[in-house]
Amino acid sequence: MDIEELLDFQPERTLKRGPDGEADGDFEGMFKKRAVDAPQKKNYEDMTDEERLALVMELEEDNTVELDEGTVRKMILNLDKKHAKNQELRIKHTEQPERFMDSEIELHVEIGKCLTIATQPQMYPVLVECGGVTLVISLLTHPNSDIVLGVVDLLHELTDTDIISEAMDAGQVLVEALVKNQIMSILLQVLESLDEKNEDEAKGLHNVLGIAENLVEADPDLAEHAFKQGLLLWILNRLKVRSFDANKLYCSELLAVLLQSSTSNRSSLGNIEGIDTMLQALALYKRRNPQLAEEQEMMHNLFDSLCLALLAPANRDIFLKGEGVELMILMLREKKMSRPPALKVLNFALQGDEGINCCAKFIDVYGLRSLFPCFMKTPGKKAKRGGFSEMEWVEHVTSIISHLLRNTSGSQLQRLMNKFVEEDHLKVDRLIELHLFYLGRAKSVDEEIREEKEMLEEEVDEEKENEFYMKRLDAGLFTLQRLNYILLSICTAGITSIVERVKQLLTLKGESMQPIKDIMQEYADSLGDDVNKANEEKINITHMINQL
Repeated sequence: MDIEELLDFQPERTLKRGPDGEADGDFEGMFKKRAVDAPQKKNYEDMTDEERLALVMELEEDNTVELDEGTVRKMILNLDKKHAKNQELRIKHTEQPERFMDSEIELHVEIGKCLTIATQPQMYPVLVECGGVTLVISLLTHPNSDIVLGVVDLLHELTDTDIISEAMDAGQVLVEALVKNQIMSILLQVLESLDEKNEDEAKGLHNVLGIAENLVEADPDLAEHAFKQGLLLWILNRLKVRSFDANKLYCSELLAVLLQSSTSNRSSLGNIEGIDTMLQALALYKRRNPQLAEEQEMMHNLFDSLCLALLAPANRDIFLKGEGVELMILMLREKKMSRPPALKVLNFALQGDEGINCCAKFIDVYGLRSLFPCFMKTPGKKAKRGGFSEMEWVEHVTSIISHLLRNTSGSQLQRLMNKFVEEDHLKVDRLIELHLFYLGRAKSVDEEIREEKEMLEEEVDEEKENEFYMKRLDAGLFTLQRLNYILLSICTAGITSIVERVKQLLTLKGESMQPIKDIMQEYADSLGDDVNKANEEKINITHMINQL
């Protein structure tokens, strides 16, 4: 599954928090007021926030400005001095904040100056060597949230994914230094300390999540480290908040990234009630649609995360006990925006031997009543398909039916077979219609590949054969295989009327059963000969082909 899509919806980043008006008596309010009331001079220390930001942007755009090793070392030395001075004054005048206010402003300005290092990532090794990373991370625990947010902005810029990837080795040096200094653990402390009711701190929290995402993208192995440090648990708790905002959207994206990057995270998710949390968050959309495009994106992120989680066998039972099957069926029935991704989740939940119990539950709670309307008619508008193409929609539906045929028996399988008999075999008619459509696509792409092979002067190697096979899959071969598996299953179930109807419809269209056999034999051959579950499926398919 590929869900690594950058968010378009981000709060605006600022160099540091701007003034909100008159101070309300607290120290941070006084800090802001002094920063605003300071005499305006042309030197950097006395510029307004807007002027500082403009200067930094100008430096970023000016490629002639080059930082050298000496400049970076001097920046960090000055920052260290300002920090030491601020600490000394804070200890000396604990009860008199006005006595160390100026040093706080000076410290904040020095942090802002360090933003220029992000424009010269080749200097990252120097930043690490002179202790800059250790110093910056220590400032994340500063008592003044303005200082903390300034450092968060700095780290967010330094770890920008484009900068890290372009910097290559220099970028990895920075990432390794941050990890060595327990960055994930400290970021979690910052997340827990910020108050989202404060607009500036809410923006800062967004950037903290951005730092975590940047680091995981730079080194996917950090996803497991983030889990161990408690970041995934914090994200799940944040998703429990019913109201929607930008930070909840970002949490849903980061959740998907952490699950996609680590098999261990997926397996451990059930131990921290992750499956139940996602089901509760998605339950909000069973009878109502997301109100904003960003909220819809969050909903899809949660569905994608749930699909990833269901790849871990242990999570199937948790999903089942949490009434996940019933929730997805209800979403199919309600026909809201949650309907298409619910189909996708069911596809993941019902597949393989791990999906046997979910398949049984699906039929027991009358899921067939909601599934077959999806099979009989593909929504015409892409919006109603949840962004799925028509082929993706059919792929999910036919995959679910094939899972049910494979994983059920007895009365449950009989109930499924009855669906193909009722209404004068109407669903068999639809099955043949889809079979002929995808068979036509398969024949067309096979002809293209044949012509391309004839034009090739050299012998087709394994890599080229794989390329051709992928081309066939893109044309709908996988869905055709699912359709033909269904045809094999219902035609060998001992129901004479189904076989007669299939043969009658194929004859009317000038087709026969042979293409069904050939395609499924090719599929069976691709499963290999090892003594495992794939081999059992191969034997089963071969047996059905022989029966047919």
